Amino acid sequence: MPGNGLVTLQSAHDFKTTLQRLQHALDEKRIAVFARIDHAAGAADVGLSLRPTTLLVFGNPTAGTPLMQAVQTTAIDLPLKALVWQDANGAVRVSYNAPTWIAARHDLRGRAGETVAALAAGLEALLRDATGP
Repeated sequence: MPGNGLVTLQSAHDFKTTLQRLQHALDEKRIAVFARIDHAAGAADVGLSLRPTTLLVFGNPTAGTPLMQAVQTTAIDLPLKALVWQDANGAVRVSYNAPTWIAARHDLRGRAGETVAALAAGLEALLRDATGP
């Protein structure tokens, strides 16, 4: 993970399938999707082109609220986000902010740090399932 906390995984699937698999994985885990932002559609609305690029904003208030209670500025990075995008070569990728980076950014420690570790493991597994075979 580079110093900016951004993690990018390559998907084994096309854009539409990757997005569907991610949505399904979130639904299966009962993780709320608060927003779905289709940046390519937004670009098209103003006459510009953009390769497929969709942001899902999701989370679980039971997990996120204690982090915000511990350090309220954590709310700038929560809920979590995953960007599904297609690069110039046609490869599909999923990028997200590592929860451990978010924790370091906001100096989350103790019990909040334990929550972040569990959150990080769960998020990584979910995204690997969505992008994998």
